[in-house]
This record gives sequence, C-alpha cells and structure tokens, in this order.
Amino acid sequence: MFGYSTRDAAKKLGISFTSINRYIADGKIPLPPLTKVGGVTVRLWSDADIERVRALLPKIANGRKTRYQKKHLAVSNQHSVKAKSKTRAVSQKQHKKK
Repeated sequence: MFGYSTRDAAKKLGISFTSINRYIADGKIPLPPLTKVGGVTVRLWSDADIERVRALLPKIANGRKTRYQKKHLAVSNQHSVKAKSKTRAVSQKQHKKK
C-alpha cells in the first residue's frame, strides 16, 4: 500500500477519526505532505508519520476532567451558589424594608 488515509491512520493509532481531525485542527500533531492521486490532492500517511504521531499522543492533553478537577469545580460551584443565595437574601430584606 502506498499510504494510509486519515481514517485508516486513526484506526492504526487507536483513536477516533473525530479526535485525529480535532488534533490536526488544533495543530497538536504534524500533518503528512499533500499528495496528488489521480486528479485529487490527499494526505497519505506513511508508517513513519503514524509512528511520529503515536509518540506524541501521550503528551497531548485531551481536555477531559480528572477526579481532582471535578471535585475542585464542584466545590467552587457550591461556593458561588452560597454567595448568590446570600446576596438574594440581603436584597430581599432591603426590598421588604422599603
């Protein structure tokens, strides 16, 4: 085979086609050069290109929340809810005084 399509490269890397496209759009992984096949210009991934991306994958932050980040977000959300309820109570008291 001359090269792999982006979809085939994603399968060989064990990630989804959507993920590899997102990484390409964000500039997190290098792109293979453009190749003209027939009258169409495509990107064909070689085995070397796939191995280069495979080495980069563990270093890419995937945006998922870890357990600590989830707990931290939950605590900060609780603080903001408490602050909002206090300001509502104060504003309601001021409104009743008038």
